[in-house]
Amino acid sequence: MTIRDVAEAAGVHTSTVSRAFSASHLVKRETRDRVLAVAAELGYQPNETARALTTGRTRNLGLIVSDIANPFYPPLIKAAQSYARVRGYQVFVADTDEDVQVEEELIRTLSRQVDGVVLVSPRLANDVIARLGGDLPFVMVNRRVAGLSAVLMDVAHGAALAVEHLAGLGHRHLTLAGGPRGSWTSAEMRRAAGRAAAARGIRLDVLGPNAPTQQGGIAAADAVLRTGATGVIAYNDLVAIGLVEALDDRGVRVPRDLSVIGVDDTVAGRLNRPRLTTVAMPTAQAGRTAVDLLIQTVETEAPEPATAQTTLATSLVVRDSTAAPAQQAD
Repeated sequence: MTIRDVAEAAGVHTSTVSRAFSASHLVKRETRDRVLAVAAELGYQPNETARALTTGRTRNLGLIVSDIANPFYPPLIKAAQSYARVRGYQVFVADTDEDVQVEEELIRTLSRQVDGVVLVSPRLANDVIARLGGDLPFVMVNRRVAGLSAVLMDVAHGAALAVEHLAGLGHRHLTLAGGPRGSWTSAEMRRAAGRAAAARGIRLDVLGPNAPTQQGGIAAADAVLRTGATGVIAYNDLVAIGLVEALDDRGVRVPRDLSVIGVDDTVAGRLNRPRLTTVAMPTAQAGRTAVDLLIQTVETEAPEPATAQTTLATSLVVRDSTAAPAQQAD
């Protein structure tokens, strides 16, 4: 089957069939739906190589994450890939292993093979990202960079909820175990937690930077204990799990002696004992939304496509790792 067969059966011009596949925003929805239905019925598949030569597009997207082993990322990656396939795109996934030099190299390499890139929680400085994104559409996840579209998970609201939860249990001295240097999420948590603690007259100590891993939580345990805090908010669930493990080795019981809150609501946090109280992050929704924004940018014919920023809601999930301070419980 050829594009002419589809055009004749759908009662449209061949250029309309081409646009229905490569620039759907230029075709009326009912026309596009009719063309795609006819194409599916006839078994027509566009020649991607020929289309790439004609349009200059590869129908490939890049998705770069800081640590693919972190359980925060797989739901986002899976959702991004699934949504991209529905839109006729494929996704190349790359992992920086928390290394800014690797991150920059990957961006440069992928830029030669894809139509646009989604950067998830990047560690590069904003000016470097802006420069690298000068010739290729970028969409950021959990990072603000002037001139680039972004999908933000409202971790600031989540951090404030965590402080409010611990304050409601009677805690008056908290610690925030922050994340890696250059993390937008860590900076947002610090700002929001500090504001919420000050409003409640609560002391808040901030520790970091810390590796965003279970080992990072283990390494931070002694510093957390030295603060004398009765509650700790960790950068993510992995850091929280590492803290719980190290505290148990030191005979400190969670939550009786120290309450611990994570961020992300990963499967690992639900399986941990005690089960983690955590801030739930809409990772799958973020993956879909970021890919949607990127495709819109790629398919826009304007010389300077408009940028967009979407903020997704977060929530606190209360489980077993938080309780009233020991002196109150007694």
